[in-house]
Amino acid sequence: MPIFRNACRQRKKQPKRQYAERLHGRLIKGLTGFATFAVYPFMRRSVASLVLVLAVAARVFGQEATPASTTQKRGWLGRIIHPFSSTSIPQYKDPKLRGLALDLVVTPQTVKLSETRQLEIKLTLTNQSKRSIPLDFPTSQRVEVYLMNSAETVLTKWSDNHAITEKSGTVLINPQEHIEYNEAITTRDLAPNKVYITEVFFPQYPELRIRQKFLTAP
Repeated sequence: MPIFRNACRQRKKQPKRQYAERLHGRLIKGLTGFATFAVYPFMRRSVASLVLVLAVAARVFGQEATPASTTQKRGWLGRIIHPFSSTSIPQYKDPKLRGLALDLVVTPQTVKLSETRQLEIKLTLTNQSKRSIPLDFPTSQRVEVYLMNSAETVLTKWSDNHAITEKSGTVLINPQEHIEYNEAITTRDLAPNKVYITEVFFPQYPELRIRQKFLTAP
């Protein structure tokens, strides 16, 4: 090898200590180059594998079923990349409603009609703004629930089985707080093995509206 030939020639011309130091330096330089050549492709393959795993994981988490919501929820990967960005707030034509977000949970997701007589409805209304928002109602009714088929024909109305009085009221939602409405609606008009839609809204404020699909089973 050239390194050792040159070393032998220069050994006679240099003092022993100086010769040893120079030889050691050349050997370290050569081994460093070899290690870089050998390890770099491995590092590239490792980084590529890590990126692939993260991409697959993001796709799997993105496909998980989540309750219906009017806010655009970010995935776990998005929260890591942009930790300080916030979810978007819905925009309404009525300026009074700006900052309000709805979240709907319908249980069970697959309705076994032989076992389920009523659907449980949980509606959450959250004030994401920095101001208090009052909602005024002319009657005792706050929300309405529709059960619709896939063609969006209304089959059942929550209000048909509940008494509504002419009693006005106001609901005040403070910043970053929420209110919940837990209701139930009968499943007697549903048929098995079909897709239906649950729609919940505030009759006094039609823009506050959210829906979710579900499947029935025998």
